[in-house]
Amino acid sequence: MSARAPGESRVKRPSRSTGASGGRGRPTTRGRGRTRLSEHSPFALGFFAAAGALLAWWLGGLILSISPILILVVVAAFLAAGLNPVVEWLGSRGLKRSWSLLVVIVLVLAAIALFLVALVPVITDQVRAIIDNAPGWFEQLRENRSVQRLEERFDLIQRAQEIVEKGSFGSQVFGGVVGVGMAVLSAVANAFIVIVLTLYFLASLHTIKGAAYRLAPASKRERVENLGDRIIANVGAYVSGAFVVATAAGLSSLIFLMIVGLGEYAVALAAVVALLDVIPMIGATIGAVIVTAIGFATDPKIGLACLIFYVIYQQIENYVIYPKVMSRSVDIPGSLIVIAALIGAALLGVVGALLAIPTAAAVLMVVREVVVPKLDRR
Repeated sequence: MSARAPGESRVKRPSRSTGASGGRGRPTTRGRGRTRLSEHSPFALGFFAAAGALLAWWLGGLILSISPILILVVVAAFLAAGLNPVVEWLGSRGLKRSWSLLVVIVLVLAAIALFLVALVPVITDQVRAIIDNAPGWFEQLRENRSVQRLEERFDLIQRAQEIVEKGSFGSQVFGGVVGVGMAVLSAVANAFIVIVLTLYFLASLHTIKGAAYRLAPASKRERVENLGDRIIANVGAYVSGAFVVATAAGLSSLIFLMIVGLGEYAVALAAVVALLDVIPMIGATIGAVIVTAIGFATDPKIGLACLIFYVIYQQIENYVIYPKVMSRSVDIPGSLIVIAALIGAALLGVVGALLAIPTAAAVLMVVREVVVPKLDRR
């Protein structure tokens, strides 16, 4: 027998192949859950995985089916955030929030009623006049030498005129007369839903924010409230600022068109310029091209005046009006603005382009305030 060192334990250690009772057996996994999982057959695991995938696919289909409603809700939330600075401004002047909300809601409803009663008939008549004069403008374009060379190569005017004369454009886009009626009815219904939701979100903004902030842990709730209020303030400043810039573009276009000799279409074209100016990057350019093309079709001198006016105005808007209005709302690099607008337009069209920039600003703020400090502490 070999000598045993002093202090050496007499208890014999079980080998790796020995179970808890000392006999040989299958090794067990640690933890009750892992032991049960190891006892499941591959068929059961595959069944549960397939059931989870089918459930996820079903839920994704439901979300896609209600995506139009979700888009309306998001648009209404952004509009409510855009109107909230007006409510806050009235509150800073000593008016209670309930009265401030009432004033803003009355102003919004009055503006909508004024637009429907006073501007919609004028815009409708002017759009009809533009459509009636379009064939004559096509003939004038045919007489231009540069256009004649393009016409010989691509036959663009002939194709456009055939579409207008045959009326196939409306059928292709809206599906005929019934489709046009349904499209108009859908647009009116969507506008009504957005207006109602906007006013509701505006009236209950504090309640909604309070309920959302309570979902955060108590230790971090104050920081979440601070960050959330800043995001909402920035989004509201951007939305209200975009409407201010668009209104400036529309009013300046209206005054210019009345002076230059396009008063017959001034209100309709100014409304088009204002609506398109809300779209980032390309909206103002599209509006300028439309007005300038109609100006050239009416009179080359008017078209040249429109071209000069919009070139000068866009420089003023890009370097004076827009930076001054947006200086307190959007603090993101120009390249990120372009990328966000392109991604938003690809995902949701015009609505996505409108919402992309404030969304990108909010995400960038979260990254700066939350993600970067956590990475710096590691």
